[in-house]
Amino acid sequence: MARMRTALVGCGKVGGIHARALAELAGSELAGVCDSDLARAEGLAARLGTRAFDRVESMLAACAPEVVAIATPHPLHAGAAVAAMDGGAHVIVEKPLAVTVADCDRMLAAARANGVLLSVISQRRWYTPVLRMKAAIDAGKLGRPVLGVFTMYSWRSAEYYLSDPWRGRWDSEGGGVLVNQSPHMLDLLEWLMGDHAESVCGFWGNLNHPSVEVEDTAVAAVRFRSGGLASITTSLAQKPGIHTKVHIHGSNGASVGVETDRGATFIAGVSTIAEPPLCDLWTIPGEEQRLAAFQAEDRAAFAAVDSEVHYHKLQLADFLAAIRDGRAPLVTAEDGKRTVALFQAIYRSNNERRVVALGEA
Repeated sequence: MARMRTALVGCGKVGGIHARALAELAGSELAGVCDSDLARAEGLAARLGTRAFDRVESMLAACAPEVVAIATPHPLHAGAAVAAMDGGAHVIVEKPLAVTVADCDRMLAAARANGVLLSVISQRRWYTPVLRMKAAIDAGKLGRPVLGVFTMYSWRSAEYYLSDPWRGRWDSEGGGVLVNQSPHMLDLLEWLMGDHAESVCGFWGNLNHPSVEVEDTAVAAVRFRSGGLASITTSLAQKPGIHTKVHIHGSNGASVGVETDRGATFIAGVSTIAEPPLCDLWTIPGEEQRLAAFQAEDRAAFAAVDSEVHYHKLQLADFLAAIRDGRAPLVTAEDGKRTVALFQAIYRSNNERRVVALGEA
């Protein structure tokens, strides 16, 4: 199998994970890395044996990558992605796809115009317990998913916000916990519910991080097109962090759930994933006693891999295969847009003190 030429834009903390994954994947040849800080790009390039650039256009011209990963600060995703797609590359973007639906639409239009694939990172879909939940839901073991619950009680310190100058500001981060830490679980919530959010009533606030502008906590109630409901509580205000969970409850009364994170959520390039993701809820009739065995499987699967990069590699491998096979990737750009639309609606609901319909102009 011929390797695809791949490249990276954005050599910060999570960019290092993307670059390492692209350097290690059998189907990838990491041709270059790019960052506005050339010294940072050169440092990453030296570690991985590739070339460094400080301008996207220069990298595209010199390396002609077939695939570009974007790992810049969130408000810069759209510009870098459009430039790469206009240069003929397929693009996968670190979450979130963008910080506004308008930017998502720009990116989707560029993908269509250039005949390339666009995707967004949501590597938690590949967690063993999440795949088990999805298989059970798709098999009808819950009846219909009718109630979803996403709870995150996590923590970020003042030092975290000082670690990069763009963090904690509306103009350079695009938001707080909704934009940065929550997109993975918002994606899981909609994916596992098998439905799209229709309307949202939400609130956000900064409860105990006075040194930053953006929210550290948000709550919301969601109605789906099918009539299903969901609740969201997501927060970085619990020291040192408690847990992050997504639970799905079915029309037949059965429930399944995953604890994706224990304690404070993983910080790319700073902390390791200390605890395995586990199924923590399983009441499917006839399978209630299987939870302990499932957790043993989850722990064994986690112990067998390098968790920092493994799940990114699985998603990137799927994206490369989708390009080769002429199919959609498991996580589509439309999925990414729906996540952005959901958190944007929560902001709008809080600001305007009303229920917001998804898709409002």
